Amino acid sequence: MINKESVRQYILNLFGGKARDVEITKLGEGVQGAGFLVDISTDEGSTHYVVKGLFPEGLEHDYPADRAGVFLLDLDEFGHLPNHVRALDVLAELEDGRIKSIGGGREYYLLMERAEGRHYFNDLAAMRKKSSIDKNDIAKIKIMTSYLADIHSVKKDSEQLYWRKVRDTIGHGECLMGVFDTYPEGTVTAEEITVIEKKCVDWRARLKPKFKRLCQVHGDFHPGNIWFQDDNKLVLLDRSRGPWGDAADDLTALTMNYIFFSINNSGKVQDAFYDALKLFYDEYVTITGDSEVFEVVAPFYAFRGAVVANPVFYPDVTQENRRRIFRFINGVLHDESFKIEKVNQYIKNKK
Repeated sequence: MINKESVRQYILNLFGGKARDVEITKLGEGVQGAGFLVDISTDEGSTHYVVKGLFPEGLEHDYPADRAGVFLLDLDEFGHLPNHVRALDVLAELEDGRIKSIGGGREYYLLMERAEGRHYFNDLAAMRKKSSIDKNDIAKIKIMTSYLADIHSVKKDSEQLYWRKVRDTIGHGECLMGVFDTYPEGTVTAEEITVIEKKCVDWRARLKPKFKRLCQVHGDFHPGNIWFQDDNKLVLLDRSRGPWGDAADDLTALTMNYIFFSINNSGKVQDAFYDALKLFYDEYVTITGDSEVFEVVAPFYAFRGAVVANPVFYPDVTQENRRRIFRFINGVLHDESFKIEKVNQYIKNKK
């Protein structure tokens, strides 16, 4: 649960040589984690601290970032409630076993490499003028599907992580319900949103037995995060919401944009956009053999559809095209499995 020797050394360093002895003993454990008593002997007497750790699976504590988030919130808030014990610091264990403080920050930032190339939105914009996809479109779709097939081939056996991905897709603040909460008042009715949310909860029950589908994912495989360099080398940005999930998450993040761009262009899915949608799935299923994916994409399409229909993110979408996107969402949620040849029927569907 914790590296006692590293914590002991951290405490010795913290006291700057004033600590003569540090003893760490387990106090006990509960459902979420365990606590450890830290007894520090100094020339002035004894001091006592408690170190808490969280178990690394379930209750959305699956990833180190989850557990860090819990403790950083504790550090901020324990002292604000009357009669509550104070939190003194948040400790991070490094790869080499050393302990360092990460507490006390008022904001956090990510430093990363710069991407070179052109994002895939450029290709989608160019498709508006094409009656069918060209060699360049085909080549890029094959690169993307081959890449996804490769990362999705890495599997993990965990019911909890699969259930979490499905649950997060519906209820996470960055996903379906959270996106709906950012819709400006009057964009759509509360009833329309509620219908979709309820259908997705039903889909959650249908997907829970499919936990063997858990695989490595990107988590936000949309055109803005997909860059191509001059030699068509693929560069990706902004992996999101955990490394494990369902392949459907990545597939819908991209293919929703073929549907969305075509609806905005002509009110239905046709020409190059339909070709791209069909080729993408054909290529992916051919490589992976995962024809079951059509049976699980519905709630993921609901989330991605809610994103592209949101005027906060896409203010130029007309109200009629927003209605078409909502009809698509409801049509896919109503069907037992997604069928590419029915995509325009979903858009017309009044259910």
